[in-house]
Amino acid sequence: MRIHISANDGVPIYMQIVQQVKYLVASGRLAPGEQLPPLRKLAEQLLVNPNTVARAYRELESAGFITTRRGAGVYVADTDSPLTAREKKRILSERADGLLTEARQLGVPLEAVIEILRQRSKRIE
Repeated sequence: MRIHISANDGVPIYMQIVQQVKYLVASGRLAPGEQLPPLRKLAEQLLVNPNTVARAYRELESAGFITTRRGAGVYVADTDSPLTAREKKRILSERADGLLTEARQLGVPLEAVIEILRQRSKRIE
C-alpha cells in the first residue's frame, strides 16, 4: 500500500491517509479482506505520529472501509457496502467534472467527448 503525504497542501495528514485509502479501496487496488499495515509501521513509513494514523484508521472504520480484528490487525472491509459504491461514484464524478471542464475550455462538444470515451473503452476491453 503506497500513500504519499504532503505537509504543504493544507489538508490534515490524517485526512490525506483517509482519502488515499478510500481511493485504493474504491479503485480495487486494496482488495476485500486484505490486511493494512499495522498502525505503528505505517506511521514509521510516513514519518508521522502514530496517533495520526490511529485517527485515520478510526475514520476509515467508522465509514465502513476497514475493520479491526482485535489481535489480528486491520483489514479492508467487504466492498459490496453501499458506502463504497457511493465513494466510487464520487471519485468518477469528480474526474468527469474535470474532463468536461477541460473539454469545454478546449471547445470540444459533449458528443465528441462521449465518442472519445467509447473508443477508449473499446481499446481497454
